[in-house]
Amino acid sequence: MTKEKKKSTSLRLDPKVLKELKLLAIEQDTSIQAIVESLVIEYIKQYKVKS
Repeated sequence: MTKEKKKSTSLRLDPKVLKELKLLAIEQDTSIQAIVESLVIEYIKQYKVKS
């Protein structure tokens, strides 16, 4: 299996939102990257179903 290269992007969040996201990532023993990526994938799936 070949590992796909990931591309970088930037994201601006309200400081309070970012703090909560960091705390959730720590509590779930994961990363902000993993959380955001899974949310984006779910959003894309929902959008594709609607269109």
